[in-house]
Amino acid sequence: MLLTFDVGNTETTLGLYEGESLRGHWRVMTDVPRTPDEIGVLLRGLLAGAEIPLAGVTGAVIGSVVPRVTEPLADACRKLLPKGRVELIDARSALPITLAVDEPLTVGADRIINTLAASRRYGRDAIVVDLGTATTFDCITKDAVFLGGVIAPGVTTSAETLFRRTSKLPATELVAPARTIGTRTEECIRAGVMFGAAESIDGIVRRIKAEWPNASTPIVIGTGGLAELFASICTSFDEVDPYLTLYGLSLAFELVGREAM
Repeated sequence: MLLTFDVGNTETTLGLYEGESLRGHWRVMTDVPRTPDEIGVLLRGLLAGAEIPLAGVTGAVIGSVVPRVTEPLADACRKLLPKGRVELIDARSALPITLAVDEPLTVGADRIINTLAASRRYGRDAIVVDLGTATTFDCITKDAVFLGGVIAPGVTTSAETLFRRTSKLPATELVAPARTIGTRTEECIRAGVMFGAAESIDGIVRRIKAEWPNASTPIVIGTGGLAELFASICTSFDEVDPYLTLYGLSLAFELVGREAM
């Protein structure tokens, strides 16, 4: 079995793959400082809680956009799996993708992995909308070329800024609103945040499609922690694939391993 780690600025999503099947997945906070030993305790606890024997885990693969977390996590995995292979995926990894941008080494690991995953899973030009701390729009061809994209403030990030900078507006749970016109303050905030984000996503997708460099119509894939929440209010999503990045990490682990042989 393979442990996969998608390390984002707010949350780290963990997945456990057995072959091509995602056997388990978890989310933990990224911004909690942890030593490699503490991370090891956390991982052992998650596996034990799911009744998964540690002896069955043979490798780990990490895609991280948070450098201060990357090495402690890698150290923890090496200690946890002394006979296993631990891979870090970034722009230098030997993957069958092309980063057709001005500064390829600055492309985040998540966008690299999404390029691999979308091209392999869907076999079509694609716009991957990844809803995390930031909302990213990755423009990917069916031949695994990353064309670039858009980075926008994430939904939660925008909402937290609103709550922090307005003393009389209460923090409100992010759920899909039942209507646009609110009659309570919380309903008004919810409608503004959620529908505002949905319209922004749909609008940016529309603009990207208008600039698409070939005659293909790209498929639009929602992924990330908030993708399922927005599935009902974003009209531009063709597919919702919450664990696309974890799937891409499992592919990357296999492909990098082949290249090293």
